Amino acid sequence: MERVMVINTNLSAQSSARLLMQSSTQLSKSLARLSSGSKITSPEDDSAGLAVSMKLTAQMGRIDGASNNVGNAISFNQTQDGYLQKVSDALDRMSELAILSQDITKSTGDRALYDQEFQTLGKYVMDMSTKDFNGVSLFDGATLNVTVGSEASLYQMTGINLSTSATYTVLTGDSIVSTTGANTALTDVKTAINQLAADRASLGAHIETLTMYGDQLGTLKNNLSSANSRIIDVDVAQESTSYAKYNILVQTGTAMLAQANVLPQSVLKLLQ
Repeated sequence: MERVMVINTNLSAQSSARLLMQSSTQLSKSLARLSSGSKITSPEDDSAGLAVSMKLTAQMGRIDGASNNVGNAISFNQTQDGYLQKVSDALDRMSELAILSQDITKSTGDRALYDQEFQTLGKYVMDMSTKDFNGVSLFDGATLNVTVGSEASLYQMTGINLSTSATYTVLTGDSIVSTTGANTALTDVKTAINQLAADRASLGAHIETLTMYGDQLGTLKNNLSSANSRIIDVDVAQESTSYAKYNILVQTGTAMLAQANVLPQSVLKLLQ
């Protein structure tokens, strides 16, 4: 091949400059990956991977939201059960008072004292029906839908009714001043206790189910996080090797470009 000595066009320098630019670009990308911890620092690195990662990240955000909803629903149920435990204590005492009032050795005055406590406890039970959790009624009987999934799937949480349920409100109309009234009151209290047992069992089922939903969401998020990590997280060992490679290429390319720029000077010898 014929070799021509020229001054205006230095092909060696142009080739060296192009290769040096490529090495410098790769070195900058490698440095960005190592400093950010992500192997996708711009869309052109992996456009499909970036799209998948964005969707996975959004889904994980929705999972966090659903997990918060489930946790708050569990707290709601636990608060309900805390109040119902005290209602249970009140009903137990009311049933005891109804039995005591039927004692044939008790006078009308004694039964009146029993009835005073009975009425106070009945009002206490009804007062529980006015309680709320962050402005949401605890005992109005409304069914609440809890978001338990990243795609807004719902779990129906049946409500507990203390405010209008005849099983509980009838207690405020009972009196144990007489043995006959005490017997009627005892029947009503026993019915209320049975209903309360069913209500607390329902709460237990809700708490157990919501806890399982919460565990499921946690597992799903871990799996999605692992999948997302494989897409975007940089392999530090591998990338460190690439960084060292491109760093050497940049240094050698810079040196070779300097040499290529010197080559046209040999033409001067022909002019001497």
